[in-house]
Amino acid sequence: MTSAETCRAHILHEMDPTWTTTVLLVPCVVVLTAGFFYLYSFIVGLLTKTSVRNKVVVITDALSGLGKECAGVFHKGGARLILCGKTWEKLEELADDLVNASDPTVTFHPKLVLVDFSDMDSMPDVIAEILDCYGCLDVLILNSSMKVKAPAQSLSLEMDKLLMDNNYFGPVTLAKGVLPSMISRRTGHLLLVNSIQGKIAVPFRTTYAASKHAVQAFFDCLRAEVEEYGISISTINHTFISRSASENTGAASSKSLWSLLYTRKPLGVSPDEAATEIVKTLSNKRKEVVIAPSLPKVAVYIRSFFPEIFFAVMAAGVNNAAAAEHSEKM
Repeated sequence: MTSAETCRAHILHEMDPTWTTTVLLVPCVVVLTAGFFYLYSFIVGLLTKTSVRNKVVVITDALSGLGKECAGVFHKGGARLILCGKTWEKLEELADDLVNASDPTVTFHPKLVLVDFSDMDSMPDVIAEILDCYGCLDVLILNSSMKVKAPAQSLSLEMDKLLMDNNYFGPVTLAKGVLPSMISRRTGHLLLVNSIQGKIAVPFRTTYAASKHAVQAFFDCLRAEVEEYGISISTINHTFISRSASENTGAASSKSLWSLLYTRKPLGVSPDEAATEIVKTLSNKRKEVVIAPSLPKVAVYIRSFFPEIFFAVMAAGVNNAAAAEHSEKM
C-alpha cells in the first residue's frame, strides 16, 4: 500500500460516524421529499377528477385570479363549467384559453353567464339562465367579493349598499335561487369563499367586514336547514388572495400593528393554494376551513375568548398608524 492510500484509509477511519451518516441521508431525504410532492400532486389531481367529473359547477367571478385558477382545475377535471362574470368578452377569452389548453375528448366547453351582483334586479333572469344551461346544478362556488378600505364616517350610504349587494345580497340571492333544484334532487354543494373578516374585523373596513360577517352567518344557518336534503354547505375563510409581487411588497410595508393580520405578502394565499383547498373541501365535504398562518388563527380565538385584549390591540394599531401618518406629514 502506498503512502497516499495509507493516508486516505486513515482519514476514512478517523471520520466522524455522525457526519458520514448525515452525508448518506441527504440524498435519501431529497428523494423522499420529491416523491412526497409528486404523490401529493397526483392525489390532488385524482381528487379533482373524482369530485367534479361530469358535475355541473358554477363559478361566480370566474375572471378573478382565484376564479380563473378554479376554472382551469375543474375544466381539466371534466366538470361541466358555468363561468360567471361581468364582462362577456373576457369570459369568452377565458373559455377559449381553457378549451385550447385541454383535450376536447375528455372536457366540456364552458357555458358563460353574465352576472353582476350590483344589479340585483337582474338576478331572477341570471338564476333562470344558470339553471337552463344543464337543467340542474351540482356545485355552486360563490367567489365574488368587493373590497373597500376607509374610515366609517367617510363611506356613503350608497357605497354601503353597493358592498352589501356584492358581498351579501348577491351571493345569498343566487344561493336561494338554485336551492329548490338541489332540494328536489336531494344533492348539491354550496361553497362560499369568504374572508377571514367573516370571523374577525380590523379597523377601516367596517362595511366590508359587516358584509362578510353577514354572509358567513347566512351560510352557517343554512347549513343546518338543508342537511336533511343531502346538501352540503362549506365556507372557506382566507386572509388574502395574493395577486402580484409588486402589490405584495407595497402591502408588506405597512407599519400598523393590526396590519399583521391582513398583509398580503407574508399572510396571503396564492390562487393555486386556494383552488387546491377548494378541491379538497368539495371532496371531503368539510363544513368550515380557515386558510391562514398561525397569527390570524390565534386572533380568531383571542377575539372569542379574550375580546378585551383583541380590542386593545386593534386600537393600538389605529393609534400607531395615525402617529406614523402624522410624522410623515411633518
